[in-house]
Amino acid sequence: MGGNGENSDANGMQERYMEEGTAGFPREEERAIPDHGYGNSTTIERCGFSLYIPFLQKIIAEVFGTYFLIFAGCGSVTVNLSKGTVTFPGISIVWGMVVMVMVYSIGHISGAHFNPAVTIAFATCRRFPWNQVPAYIFAQVLGSTLASGTLRLLFGGKRELFAGTIPAGSDVQSLVLEFIISFYLMFVISGVATDKRAIGELAGLAVGATVLLNVLFAGPISGASMNPARSLGPAIVANRYESIWVYIVGPICGAVTGAWAYNLIRFTNKPLREITRSILFPKSLSRNNSR
Repeated sequence: MGGNGENSDANGMQERYMEEGTAGFPREEERAIPDHGYGNSTTIERCGFSLYIPFLQKIIAEVFGTYFLIFAGCGSVTVNLSKGTVTFPGISIVWGMVVMVMVYSIGHISGAHFNPAVTIAFATCRRFPWNQVPAYIFAQVLGSTLASGTLRLLFGGKRELFAGTIPAGSDVQSLVLEFIISFYLMFVISGVATDKRAIGELAGLAVGATVLLNVLFAGPISGASMNPARSLGPAIVANRYESIWVYIVGPICGAVTGAWAYNLIRFTNKPLREITRSILFPKSLSRNNSR
């Protein structure tokens, strides 16, 4: 085992942590961990399988992150429906701010997905392991359901206080809109969180701002879900599933397409200065000058 091989493993794991979410920055002690990034072989042997403690921490982080995301976002909707004091621009700001805050809070632990569409999109691009997708989706839906249940206990279950997403127009109109805004969101996530040339420290700000913008112009039409868990949680608690398929199909298809669209224009992971130098000074020209 030579030194070059160990360095490449460490670099590969660092890239993988950067790619597993909207702002998945690795902690210092995790950057050189080999294999699956689960830690220093801390396992519990039980019934013929190993329970990896760091992976469990990721799942718990996704539950907490999604809970706080839905509690704040849907809470602002419920309070506005009840008191009328938050206003629609206020709701948009709350959604954008809570996404930004949670990305910076636990992005370094779980990748801060909070969204089954984001998790699936990363998996289709081989930037997230498929075997972790079911656990992440379960954690996200669980967090959303618990948050929606908490809001129901606090404000009651009146029909007019429903904080879920229902199309204001036709289902097709909302489906197309959810596809576009989810595409837009995932395109931004792919750019700021998975491309090493981007300024990774600004990932949370960029993603939060994108959510805010999407809610501002799409909220009155489709509810601007962009997230199947965001729509499923309130629907499960209130037992209201009108047009729920729109908020599952639209965001997932949009996010997957957005991730692949960014991959098409990524074309390299080289730093920008190297790309510019290669364009201005082609190799063939360098060879001729050397002669």
